[in-house]
Amino acid sequence: MNKILLAQTDTTVGFLSQDASRLEQIKMRPHDKPFLKVYAELKCLRQDIRLPSRHKNRVRHSKKTTFVVKNQAFRYVKDPEHARLIQRYGWLYSTSANESGKKYESTFCRSVSDIIIEDYRGLSEQSASKIFRLTPSSLKQLR
Repeated sequence: MNKILLAQTDTTVGFLSQDASRLEQIKMRPHDKPFLKVYAELKCLRQDIRLPSRHKNRVRHSKKTTFVVKNQAFRYVKDPEHARLIQRYGWLYSTSANESGKKYESTFCRSVSDIIIEDYRGLSEQSASKIFRLTPSSLKQLR
């Protein structure tokens, strides 16, 4: 999928795609800064990322939480509306809908998106997710 979706995620308004290079161009983001991957099914997540055993239940039961394992950020989404969108693709890169370092601006976001998905929640900025780094022996909160 090379299209850029604009949608309300489980946390805030976001750009979603499987094309990281297009997201980098839109956000004017450095190439060396990786994107968050979102999954709606644990089966897909486990194909990409090996979770430390002691943190599997934490990930399974988390809400609005981003995890980092070996410098790969991911989120397991349980919000029904957002999960339904992700399930169609298996996984998607996700990033906040704005240019790097700037606030959300509706006109900019709509102009660079190929598909705009707006449901009963509308499109609104909300608080960001918590971020935790997971290692086999520890858990460290980053945000």
